[in-house]
Amino acid sequence: MWLKKIALKLILAVGITTISIISVYSYFNIVSQSDALLAEVERHAIQQSETIKSSTRYGMLLNLRDHIHENINTIGLQSCIKGVRIFNKVGEIIYSSNTNDIGTFVDKKAESCYACHVADQPLERLTTKERTRIFRLSEDSSRVLGVINPIYSEQSCWDADCHAHSKDQKVLGVLDITICLVDVDKQLEESKIKVVIFAVFSIFAISSIIGLFVKKWVDKPVTDLVDATKLVASGNFIYKIKNVSKDELGDLQKSFNLMTKKLAEARKQLFQSDKMASMGRLAAGVAHEINNPLTGILSYSSFLLKRAERNSELKNDLKVIVSETMRCRDIVKSLLDFARQSVPKKNKSDINQIIERSLTVVENQLNIKKINVMKNFASNLPEIIVDINQIQQVFVNLIVNAADATGEYGGTITLSTSLISLSPFGITQIKNATCPKNHNLMDNDFKINGMPSIKMKAITDGNEGYINFDPVYGKHKNHYGLPFSKKKLVELYCPECNTPMVDKTLFCPKCNSPIYKIFTTDQGNIEGCTKLGCHWQRWKEIDSQGERQYIEIDVSDTGCGIKKENIDRIYEPFYSTKGQKGTGLGLSVIWGIIDNHKGRITVKSEEGKGTNFKIIIPGSVN
Repeated sequence: MWLKKIALKLILAVGITTISIISVYSYFNIVSQSDALLAEVERHAIQQSETIKSSTRYGMLLNLRDHIHENINTIGLQSCIKGVRIFNKVGEIIYSSNTNDIGTFVDKKAESCYACHVADQPLERLTTKERTRIFRLSEDSSRVLGVINPIYSEQSCWDADCHAHSKDQKVLGVLDITICLVDVDKQLEESKIKVVIFAVFSIFAISSIIGLFVKKWVDKPVTDLVDATKLVASGNFIYKIKNVSKDELGDLQKSFNLMTKKLAEARKQLFQSDKMASMGRLAAGVAHEINNPLTGILSYSSFLLKRAERNSELKNDLKVIVSETMRCRDIVKSLLDFARQSVPKKNKSDINQIIERSLTVVENQLNIKKINVMKNFASNLPEIIVDINQIQQVFVNLIVNAADATGEYGGTITLSTSLISLSPFGITQIKNATCPKNHNLMDNDFKINGMPSIKMKAITDGNEGYINFDPVYGKHKNHYGLPFSKKKLVELYCPECNTPMVDKTLFCPKCNSPIYKIFTTDQGNIEGCTKLGCHWQRWKEIDSQGERQYIEIDVSDTGCGIKKENIDRIYEPFYSTKGQKGTGLGLSVIWGIIDNHKGRITVKSEEGKGTNFKIIIPGSVN
């Protein structure tokens, strides 16, 4: 099993590469050292040959044979000099440190004579390289270096008294000296051993160091990932990898931790969904039984209300009972209608009155928690067409959430209303988007500000990935799932059928880059610039509607705030920051109600300072 580990494969690959490189380097290093050392020995031998030739010149000019013999014998006695010979042009040895060789002839076909005798004609000049040769006297003997040095004729040779040579003779003979290479071979052998030892040590050291780093940077993170995967496969969805590294494997580990977190949340949401589905079936089964007592309470409270005309305090309390009982009955019906995707029952109403009624419902809870309510209501607001009970449910939930966020030590909740005029640009949500082949581009799994984003496949600067576009027309809180440069163009495709989304015949009026087109089912096309960093967008159908009046409602508190990482998830069904105290349905229901009224809800929050929910509802909704 250990043979299949990626760390071992990496170490083996690096080790083999290291062995190959160091082996080649060692080979050329040994060859280079050997050539350099032999070149130095050859230079020294040639220099010694010139010295011998110079020392015998005087004796040769005067034909002092005894003197020449004495010089050659003396030189031949030196350590590691195997022999010194002088032979004439016909190959007869006339002087030698070995007296037995005198008078004999050398073999001109032998390697030692071949350089001078090509086609039986002696060369007049030899290069330094041609003067030397390396050979063995026998198979088991050490190597020797032979140096030949031609003796050229000079004027003093044919002018001498002996006049032994003619003027036309160019080469008189050859001085041949052989030197043993025992010390050189020993030094070369030692160098080879040192290089081999260095190579082995280097290979071992480099492999060990690389092995340690591979084990630390590759083997351990991969092993942690494998172990974590096995634990998650066994059902441990809360397991997290600790000691995450700061490299690509670290990014993979972070992604794994995020995946397990999402799996755990999905499992929890699935469990909660099953539980809520069961509760929904139960609610549908007992709806009739709940409505019966509510009808009794409503009947008796209405009867008591008629009899309490003279008791104003009791009358006001009974009015609240009647009103809230009717609201409870409507809420039960609305819950079932909401499950069936029913259309809200809208009527003209004053938004300020709806908020006042919402405050009346939660008044006791606010008093208990010592919460101060600040009201800044505009007086010139037009009536709007809304489902009163649903909108009241929105404000009751928001006020209760604000009260829960302030804690037990009091705080302030501020409610404000105002009339504003807004252009569609920057506030209109894109609720449906398709490619030219009618494939859905809306991504319900990745939300931006709680809204499903628009997902497209993207290619830019050689990188491929996905971009989730902000679903609000004119907003650009996009999520880029690939590295990019703001000055580069992006190619966009449908993630399902790979159809291009870019129309290269149309260009951005701002930067002259090609534009992309997103298709909607009933409101025309949305166009945008393909140059990253250019935020031009155009939606002709929406822009043609011009500015519209909206009623803006702010609900602010001085509570604990919402964590930044939770902001985008607060509208998800079953997601709650209250633990066991909440079902996670409140804000998702609020979102659905506001969306059904063609409005928008946004949130800003800062931990420790408070939260602000801003709702805008069209001044008239049909």
